[in-house]
Amino acid sequence: MSEKVSDHLLARLREWGVERVFGYPGDGINGLLAAWERAGDQPRFIQARHEEMAAFEAVGYAKFSGRLGVCAATSGPGAIHLLNGLYDAKLDHVPVLAIVGQTARSAMGGSYQQEVDLHTLFKDVASAFVETVTVPEQLPNVLDRAVRTAYARRAPTAVIVHADVQELDWSPPPHAFKMVPSSIDRSGWQAVPSEDSLERAAEILNAGQKVALLVGQGARGARQEVEQVAEVLGAGVAKALLGVDVLSDELPYVTGAIGLLGTRPSYELMRDCDTLLTIGSNFPYSQFLPEFGQARAVQIEIDPHFAGLRYPYEVNLIGDARATLLRLMPMLKRKDKRGWQSQVVSNVERWKEVMARRAAVSADPVNPEHVARALSPLLPDNAILTSDSGSVANWYARHIAMRGTMRGSLSGTLATMGCGVPYAIGAKFAHPERPVVALVGDGAMQMNGLAELVTIAKYRHQWEDPRLVVGVWNNHDLNQVTWEMRAMSGSPQFLPSQQLPDVDYAGFARSLGLHGVRVEKPDEVADAWREALAAKGPAVVEFVTDPAVPPIPPHADWSQIEATAASIVKGDTDRAAMVRQGIKAKIQEFLPGRGRKPGSGGDAAGRHGR
Repeated sequence: MSEKVSDHLLARLREWGVERVFGYPGDGINGLLAAWERAGDQPRFIQARHEEMAAFEAVGYAKFSGRLGVCAATSGPGAIHLLNGLYDAKLDHVPVLAIVGQTARSAMGGSYQQEVDLHTLFKDVASAFVETVTVPEQLPNVLDRAVRTAYARRAPTAVIVHADVQELDWSPPPHAFKMVPSSIDRSGWQAVPSEDSLERAAEILNAGQKVALLVGQGARGARQEVEQVAEVLGAGVAKALLGVDVLSDELPYVTGAIGLLGTRPSYELMRDCDTLLTIGSNFPYSQFLPEFGQARAVQIEIDPHFAGLRYPYEVNLIGDARATLLRLMPMLKRKDKRGWQSQVVSNVERWKEVMARRAAVSADPVNPEHVARALSPLLPDNAILTSDSGSVANWYARHIAMRGTMRGSLSGTLATMGCGVPYAIGAKFAHPERPVVALVGDGAMQMNGLAELVTIAKYRHQWEDPRLVVGVWNNHDLNQVTWEMRAMSGSPQFLPSQQLPDVDYAGFARSLGLHGVRVEKPDEVADAWREALAAKGPAVVEFVTDPAVPPIPPHADWSQIEATAASIVKGDTDRAAMVRQGIKAKIQEFLPGRGRKPGSGGDAAGRHGR
């Protein structure tokens, strides 16, 4: 049998080192599926339950492996379903390739079944590169450019192949007019800034007395260099959420995450510094950066299109984080006075005490902060964590301490629900030898996670380390939005929008042959995590948590929060008033310095928050 276009496409992916493709079948890619069978399932086809999940799994694989994530879908609805996962890749700067089928060429323009204008559909999400293969000779150049562009731009790209083209005999492009040759080599390279710009940056950093570092995912390959710079400059280091695994939280001057879900020490670091060095971060919320004019600032950014975008930086060093820091460090002068860094360390220690008190406050039935805090010391040093969006992201950002070679990520910029479990699946295929833990709210679990437990059950025996733990915060509420509504309007909860049906998540896991644990008491939390992490296969741990525990922002004005609590109390009587009183009491309980100390016992106040 002669080689088909589909055969050559898979062969080309193998040459690029692609080992897995996450997808879902459909007749628009039947030619590819037949080629997969002929190729002995190389690269391996990983079957998700939905094309959106396939895209998320490709994103998770790419985030945790540093390699290209690939997803595949049929024409029409399959292609449409990929969009959310691909937008997640675009906004978080992750290299992902989508391979998509299309209606046969002879039917195009005829309002045929599943005929969708895929170029228009993908022109924004795959703006870095999207192209349709219409003849065999076009394939290698299109596919190679898509792969190379995804890596170079750290972005999603798309290759569309008509169904009939997939089954044509393969014919390479000849050495002829209007033919485009191609190659697959991707030689390593590192961009570095000019000597003059490095000297100007060093002058600013050496002049500063209170230096703050902000690191993002672009600094992940420069851990040792970032530590050295922080030590030389006597700086504190805040981390963007996508970069929480850049530095260990065991370093005393690391203040944790920054932003609305971040820590008070990170807020204080930016509020009080006189110099800012941003490394590999495109953190978009400038209100959490120093006031304009307060601090002199330097940025290290590999992509010139994002240089100077978030703050009035005096010097934008365009280059790879590690390569740039190696050239910058010899120009930096060690600061003898350490009062600023000592203050940062003190702020971090105080915050840790506040977080311990918040996690120890009694709740009805389980404090959601206690669930995350109990997990943190139990995690293996090589664990990979994924977090979904929603209130669970607050607890991930504030209570999980990164250490060792731990990795962690979430949907940073798109902040989409439903990514936590498919991210974990992608991470498990990227590192089958490491334990993976997904932190998920019940809303996201109902949206996507339950179905992807089927995927976990399907592939569970193919992972060297069998541990894939899904922790579910079950509070029967779309909690993040509920608290946003309370902050905006003092509304306790709009039940038709916010209330979720109760689901037996642990029971569903057991029905699939997975380990399932349900927790309804605070003193069972730590043992449940231990049980799941010691299980001989994937596990779901369901924690019934209190939705009345507030995710208070790090920059909160406490008097303003108390005013919000008071406003919630105004209004209806009877049951509604009980709910409002409970929420008010709960907010006031969780104000830093005002909550009960660990071991101080329970309190009936706030028990009506549900």
